[in-house]
Amino acid sequence: MHHDLSGVIAIDKPGGVTSRRVVDGVARALATRAVGHAGTLDPLATGVVVVCVGHATKLVDFVHGLRKHYTAMFLLGRSSPSDDLETPVTEERAPLRPTRDEIENALRALRGDILQRPCDYSAVHVQGRRAYKLARQGRDLVLAAKPVRIDRLEITSYAWPRLGVAIECSSGTFVRAIGRDLAAALGTAAVMESLQRTAVGPFVAPSALPLAGVTPAATRAALLPPLAAVGHLPRADLVGERLDHAVRGGLLDCDLPDAAVAACDDTGELVGILRRHESGRYRLRPNFRGLG
Repeated sequence: MHHDLSGVIAIDKPGGVTSRRVVDGVARALATRAVGHAGTLDPLATGVVVVCVGHATKLVDFVHGLRKHYTAMFLLGRSSPSDDLETPVTEERAPLRPTRDEIENALRALRGDILQRPCDYSAVHVQGRRAYKLARQGRDLVLAAKPVRIDRLEITSYAWPRLGVAIECSSGTFVRAIGRDLAAALGTAAVMESLQRTAVGPFVAPSALPLAGVTPAATRAALLPPLAAVGHLPRADLVGERLDHAVRGGLLDCDLPDAAVAACDDTGELVGILRRHESGRYRLRPNFRGLG
């Protein structure tokens, strides 16, 4: 195992498998423990899980912040504690059957910058504990709404009780909660029947490596350089003394408006992330050539 094996890889997760299993599979294939995922996907869900390897594990937060794309299927006229099929589903006695136009109108309020209450069955921390653990104990939860952004929310199919939607949203958005809130606005209830994450930023499902194909050779071949994790950041090329100074932990003057900048050497390899220091100058954090 080469110490310099670093990068990012998009894995297409099948249903019924945890994101942890995906990480463990990549770790085994590459014979390294320096592996982490950028954004959990529920076991029932399928699709893109981005895995960071080696140095790139320090870039997880940047990947985590990328926009997510999903397709989801909801079943109207029923509810469950977890807002999906993980917990027992209760059917409404005389459910309302909203028209497609009524659903279209209700979707408008869920687009853009909104406040969303997380699902009770989620990994959100409540008083230092995971919400789903408290929910399973039957505790009444009042989770604080969080700001999220929903850039796209479109109906892809509708034949009651099934409603298909396509979604583009910020990190931290609960797709289950979109169905819950949409149904509530229509005077009914909904559970999420299926969910596919079709993209995380530039990492798209069609080019992701299926979990079943995570072999040592295929995983190495699919590993993208660490720069792929931060392609959305502005870029600065460091050469000569400027590069040496930065790698040694020195502060750089940069005429940049951004708080974080991808720093590359003259070969285009990522050497770290320049972050604005309190002095207004920039320092490499993380620094892949130095120690930080």
